Amino acid sequence: MKRTVSIPVELPSERFLPLMNQCAEIFNAHVDWAIANSTYNKNKAHKELYHLLRVQFPSVPSALLQTVRDNALESIKATKFKGIPKKKPTSGLRYDKRTMTLRGKQLTLSCIGKRVTLILDVPEYFREVFETWDFCGATVTYTKNTKQFWVRLVFETEDPQQIEGQIQGIDRGLYHQAVTSDGQFFSSSKIRKVQRRYLYNRRQLQQKGTRSARHRLKAMSGREKRFMKDTNHCVSKKLANQPGVAVFVLEDLSSIRTQRRGKKMNKWLGSWAFYQQEQFLSYKAEALGKRVVHQDPRYTSQKCNICKHIRRTNRHKSRFHCKNCGHRTHADLNAAKNIRDDYILSSTQGTEEQASVNMPDVSTDSLGQLQAPYPCGWGS
Repeated sequence: MKRTVSIPVELPSERFLPLMNQCAEIFNAHVDWAIANSTYNKNKAHKELYHLLRVQFPSVPSALLQTVRDNALESIKATKFKGIPKKKPTSGLRYDKRTMTLRGKQLTLSCIGKRVTLILDVPEYFREVFETWDFCGATVTYTKNTKQFWVRLVFETEDPQQIEGQIQGIDRGLYHQAVTSDGQFFSSSKIRKVQRRYLYNRRQLQQKGTRSARHRLKAMSGREKRFMKDTNHCVSKKLANQPGVAVFVLEDLSSIRTQRRGKKMNKWLGSWAFYQQEQFLSYKAEALGKRVVHQDPRYTSQKCNICKHIRRTNRHKSRFHCKNCGHRTHADLNAAKNIRDDYILSSTQGTEEQASVNMPDVSTDSLGQLQAPYPCGWGS
């Protein structure tokens, strides 16, 4: 289990900003070499580039150059040559145990010239992490708007023992941040209200275009993201701290933004921080010995939780009315129960029960061609 502690620090900009710029050029040089040679082998890159880059950037410490090389080639390996990762002049620097040391609250960092020594102001909340967890690395970042350096320290410890308990399905959406299979609703009406207000204010200020309007836009930047981050923290904390729940089942929404759903719906989905909420819930649950798993979201909004009959017309907005058995309930609550039940069914050894679930209703259009319903509740 790993945790990242972010602490603002005062670093000499006349030394670290040139270092960041040079390390970005070293990073990009390794990326270009890897793409040209179709390999991310670190030994080959070291033999071909190390001496050239040492001559070109003599002020960059040798160990830091090798750290940048490893970071660049690992980025290429992660993308499998499908993308070209590039760094900007103020991109963050990754440090390891060769390029930095942490003794208590004293931190030393490799830089141009001599190492820089800092005394960290550790918040009380992270004291236990500093004292009992193992330090494994860090990243130094720079925020251009505020001209502030940050140190992101990474600590790790053994995973807590997993607990036994109930399985809870969670349905996430635009009108409700989360709906649990046991009937808990987390409304997003306040979030949508704040988003509309910020959108209106930005449009008015951009249209005005005066100097004071630009200053106001700069002051507003980041406020909406901080509000969403705080809201996601609160909701994920309430979910993770539920007694008796050991497994949280979420829909796999990794491809939710790849489909065209219209200008209005695409904008809603673009402003929906579902991934951030998922990450917050994952690490909070992990610290408590709980798990977060994912389930295929297809037909969870169209399937009746009682009789398992699937029909697109079962759901109308927030109302669910099964055309087969007459079951009525809230559509998001029905979906949350289906997410839970589908995970339980898929995790069992036998597959005989899955055959009893009916296939989705299929209709024909005027040309006699088959038409299937939407694969999930977004199109219903």
